Amino acid sequence: MIRNFEIKKTMLFAFIMVISYQFVDAQVQIEMKSEYIGKSDYRKSENEKSEKVGDSRGAAMVHQANITIPLSLRLNENKRPTLWAISMNGTYAKLDNKNLTESLVVDNILNIGINLSHLRPLNDRWSMLATVGGGIFMPDTDFSQAGLKNVLGNVGTVFIRHLKPNLDLGGGIMINNSFGFPMVFPALYLNWKTEGKYAVRIALMQGLEMSLGYDFTKNLRLNLIAEMNGQTALLQQEGKDKMFSHLYMIAGFRPEIKIGKKISIPLTIGMNLWRPAQITDRTLKSMFQDKEYYFRASPYASAGLKMHL
Repeated sequence: MIRNFEIKKTMLFAFIMVISYQFVDAQVQIEMKSEYIGKSDYRKSENEKSEKVGDSRGAAMVHQANITIPLSLRLNENKRPTLWAISMNGTYAKLDNKNLTESLVVDNILNIGINLSHLRPLNDRWSMLATVGGGIFMPDTDFSQAGLKNVLGNVGTVFIRHLKPNLDLGGGIMINNSFGFPMVFPALYLNWKTEGKYAVRIALMQGLEMSLGYDFTKNLRLNLIAEMNGQTALLQQEGKDKMFSHLYMIAGFRPEIKIGKKISIPLTIGMNLWRPAQITDRTLKSMFQDKEYYFRASPYASAGLKMHL
């Protein structure tokens, strides 16, 4: 199962890029988070066999910041929003690599993006979400090294079916230049949640998010979570266009401290279950290569801040 998932990781990045959107109210939303992924061995998987790559090991620190600004919001008689919003995000990942002699040579990743989103109801059961945006995806923090090869653009449309008041499912298409030229990909959307003292959430919007929460008090919620996130960098090696992908799947325990109605502090401790990280050719064929590199499971911790202004 993991092997098949790894083969499709680049396409999944495409899904995440176009559906990096969340429903917002009339307030500005700001989210910041720092993550630590502990050290583990670096391994190679090929032909169903896995082996350690020498004495290679690695850890990672990831810092993220996102801001979503609603430009206009109007509700119809069914409380469905017509919304224009702009979102900006930045991520810096520092990979603490030791004794890596092949395949992985990136130590820093900088991702900066901006998206314009438009959501509108089509009727009582359907809504449409359209997004357009782009960003810079670099293996360095020096902007003087950025060029057109580091730029990815995307445009997409998703049609969302409101199956229940708490369940939305949708699909559509997106276009981006992940492989150096415009390509069409399928796009997925899922948002299911329950409210109350116990709360369940499963979402495929900003990566994959699953959580089971319990409100101990009005200021403290305890969650069991499972999430997937990642970064990518575009680079050149020996005159060839390459793509470095860094994914991580985590599971853990997350207390969330609420300060009033506008601020919350989520703290997470758990495990990084699987962290593929490797450089591949920037071609469609690279999605189906047999050789895969990844870091084994390791401890994980993060601290964040969420604000509604």
